[in-house]
Amino acid sequence: MRYILMAKATGFSEARVKMSPTYNDQMSAYKQALASAGVLLAEEELQPSWAGIRICYPSQGGEPTLLAGPFPVSQEFLSAYTLIEVSSEEEALHWALRMPIPADRGEYEIEMRKLEEHSNCIQQRKWQALEADLQEMRYMLQAREQFDEGVNVK
Repeated sequence: MRYILMAKATGFSEARVKMSPTYNDQMSAYKQALASAGVLLAEEELQPSWAGIRICYPSQGGEPTLLAGPFPVSQEFLSAYTLIEVSSEEEALHWALRMPIPADRGEYEIEMRKLEEHSNCIQQRKWQALEADLQEMRYMLQAREQFDEGVNVK
């Protein structure tokens, strides 16, 4: 089961106020623990809303409107996300509760959601990855054979 852990943006993250070295060390250790446990799929920080564009579609159809950021912080933005693959909701919650919280930054919120599993899509991605690995090995073997042939000719 895949879960996304979403850290909500704050006025501090929107203003790009740097985190403390202690917090950065804690986050590094947390990400290393996720990776060592084999559950980390992805993790990224998002740029503040001033770097974003909102695409608004009218309810009655028609052309979308583009709005450039910044946007009011009161609209629940994300500042970062972590994507994990675990065997249960309890395990996902265990990891979510271990996520470090920045000190002296006021209220902080992490949202955890399970991703919809589309078994066809997951199987297809696994096959695509396997096929890419096999293709790469084939190219490496061909290159090696060509190199060996070149060495034997001389």
